[in-house]
Amino acid sequence: MALPVSPLAPASFPSLPVIAGVRFATTNSGIRYKGRDDVMLAVLDPGTTAAGVLTRSKTASAPVEWCRMALAHGQARAVVVNAGNANAFTGKAGDATVQATVKAAAALAGCAPAEVYLSSTGVIGIPLAADAIARVLPPMADGLSEGAWEGAARAIMTTDTFPKGSTRTAVLSGRTVTINGFCKGSGMIAPDMATMLGYIFTDAAVPAPVLQKLLSEINERSFNSITVDGDTSTSDTMLLFATGKAGNPPPAVAEDPELADFRRALEEVCLDLAQQIVRDGEGATKFVTITVKGADSDAAAKRIALTVANSPLVKTAIAGEDANWGRIVAAVGRAGERADRDKLKISIGGVLICADGMEVPGYDEAPVAAHMKGKEVDVLVDLGLGGKGTSTVWTCDLTHGYIDINGSYRS
Repeated sequence: MALPVSPLAPASFPSLPVIAGVRFATTNSGIRYKGRDDVMLAVLDPGTTAAGVLTRSKTASAPVEWCRMALAHGQARAVVVNAGNANAFTGKAGDATVQATVKAAAALAGCAPAEVYLSSTGVIGIPLAADAIARVLPPMADGLSEGAWEGAARAIMTTDTFPKGSTRTAVLSGRTVTINGFCKGSGMIAPDMATMLGYIFTDAAVPAPVLQKLLSEINERSFNSITVDGDTSTSDTMLLFATGKAGNPPPAVAEDPELADFRRALEEVCLDLAQQIVRDGEGATKFVTITVKGADSDAAAKRIALTVANSPLVKTAIAGEDANWGRIVAAVGRAGERADRDKLKISIGGVLICADGMEVPGYDEAPVAAHMKGKEVDVLVDLGLGGKGTSTVWTCDLTHGYIDINGSYRS
């Protein structure tokens, strides 16, 4: 049964322009879902380069392990994603499904197996028939389309309530290039790589090593800076593909000044997609931005910010529109990074609440309470340690809706 669309969802799926060298098709496999497509196929032109970041989970899925091998080659011709079954913790059966899927996709695209990338999302621990995905791929060749972005984004959804897409343009060595992306994610979201499934495509010409360095850096400030529930998936995958059809001179290194605008646009796409995942957090009613500054380092600031963001007490207080700043103080104190009670300052919605080791004298809770009734909540933690370390992370509130969704997920 379809879940109601998140109250934090954007008004509509964006209009994503055609990117030369990228075509999509979708279909229903019958693995789990009825009445909707649950397999996405992307076919890429020869010469497409690839980069990716993958979960660091020690129980990673069979498709993740395949992608880890394929990324070492840096080339791509096909991407296959299925929803409804994660093909994780499925032993030799999972490997057999991967091999059969890769063989079918490689035959369809006319490429080497190492140029095929796979992702699976859904229930963990249920083996698939070896040909469960492979058998539906050949008929999809006739349906490949350059404009099927929204259909592709919908086909990879599980508990998502809306498809997530983003687009930007940039100038690279005098050529206008386009970057489109889509992703899925709603629950089991916590930073340990990318924490969801995501696919970004560009017509820029960028060598795989340069593409990889850009993605790895930007990932830390985007997908690795979101959390819904503190749980990391076995299937987390973010892949970036560059077809080279824009015809720009390929940059030799990631530090090339000509890449500045491309880097900006790529980061905007990643941030947009990452924040859409938080806005679709299971049961979410509030989008929460947590900024920590004045820390010893950026890493220290991020650890503190994520401790606050993952605190069930903080998240339930926000759900209840309760300005219980003591819960934030407690989370900062247990994060494992240096903090000083008497230098700490906490603001919510721009209102300073505590400083000098106590509540601000005369603090008026009314404007903070009003701020927390809105859909966007901003929290600022200033450690006051004199350091330049800063970090911003994004999370959502924790409501009973999260329990309702996850308590019946396998049924």
